[in-house]
Amino acid sequence: MVQYDFLDASFGALADPTRRGILEHLGRGPATVTELAERFEMTLTGVKKHIGLLEEAGMVVTEKRGRVRYCRIGEHMFDREVAWMQGYRQMLEARMDRLDEFLRRTEPEQ
Repeated sequence: MVQYDFLDASFGALADPTRRGILEHLGRGPATVTELAERFEMTLTGVKKHIGLLEEAGMVVTEKRGRVRYCRIGEHMFDREVAWMQGYRQMLEARMDRLDEFLRRTEPEQ
């Protein structure tokens, strides 16, 4: 059986509007945890939980410099997810091609 645990983590992380907002914010450039907490009007503990889930999903990378933790977008964010979706797209396109071929073969002559 193929394991898709990464999909659970990814889509679970994306299910929350705050985490999507954090990704959008980090898409414009790195930010500290404190900056993110202020931006989203959250406690440091609350934003750290969101960052932790995004980090587990491979969407965010954090780095501690001194007493400050910096966050940035992961380098290969969504590569696995896109590959998974493309596989399904190819499968569906192949099915549609076979259906089209069948319908052309079985279409009554006019």
